[in-house]
Amino acid sequence: MLALVTGASSGIGLQYATALARDYHTDLLLVSNQEQEQIEVARDLSEKYGVKTIPLYRDLSKQDAAEELHQYCVDNNLQVDVLINNAGVFFFNPLVETSMKRFELMLMLHVVTVAKMCRLFGEDMCKRGNGYILNMSSMSAWMAYPGIQTYNSTKAFIYNFSKSIWYEFIKKGVGVTVMTPGAVDTALFGLAPKWRKIAVNLTVSIPPEKLVKKALKRMFKKKKWGMPGLLNHLATPILKHTPDWLVFMTYKWVSQFQK
Repeated sequence: MLALVTGASSGIGLQYATALARDYHTDLLLVSNQEQEQIEVARDLSEKYGVKTIPLYRDLSKQDAAEELHQYCVDNNLQVDVLINNAGVFFFNPLVETSMKRFELMLMLHVVTVAKMCRLFGEDMCKRGNGYILNMSSMSAWMAYPGIQTYNSTKAFIYNFSKSIWYEFIKKGVGVTVMTPGAVDTALFGLAPKWRKIAVNLTVSIPPEKLVKKALKRMFKKKKWGMPGLLNHLATPILKHTPDWLVFMTYKWVSQFQK
C-alpha cells in the first residue's frame, strides 16, 4: 500500500507520515515545498520502519500542481491507495493588509489543489473499487471571524466538498474523511512557544500525534468526518452563533498573542 502525504516535511504532515510508516507499515510518497527537509524525513522513516519512501519536491500552490503530481505517479507506475491532503498555510491578517500573493497562495493550496487531487486520484481509486482520502479542514470552518477570513472560508470549502464527495465515492468503495480539529500544537498558527505550552496544558490545543491517531483510525474505517476532543464538540454550536460583541472582543485579545 502506498500513501501520498502532502506537507509531509513538518508539523501534522510529518506525524501522518510517521504514523503510517510505524503503525500501518505503509510505503510513502512524501510531497513538500521544503526539499532538503523532505529528503531527510524520507531517509529517516525508511531506515526506522523499513518502508519505501519517495521524497518529492513540489509547490502545491501552482495552478497545475495536482495535474503534475498525478502525472508523476502515472509515469512512475505508482498506485496511490491513500491520499492525505494535509498541506496548508495560515495567516492572521485583515484582508486589505494581506498581499495578493499570500491571498492567492492560500486559495490555490486549500481550494484548487485539494479539489483537483480528489478529482484525479479519486477517479483512479473509484475505478479500482478501493481507496482512502483524508482532507484537513478545521473548526474555523464554522466561524465568521476577522483576521482569518480567507483561512476559515477555505476550510469551510474543504469540509463541505469532502462530505459531499463521500456520498459519491463510498458507493464505489472509496472513503473520504474530513477532519475538523481545533487548535493543534504546531508552528502553523504563529503562537509564541510560551503560549503554545499553556494552550496544551489547558487542553485548548492538542498534540498533533493525538489528532493523527484519531484521523487515521477514522480514515481506514471510511468514516465521513471526525473531530477530536469533547470540548470541541461542545464549542461548535457556540462558534456558529457567536454574537458580534464577543467576536470583536476575542479578536482584540487574540491579536496580542501573535508573534
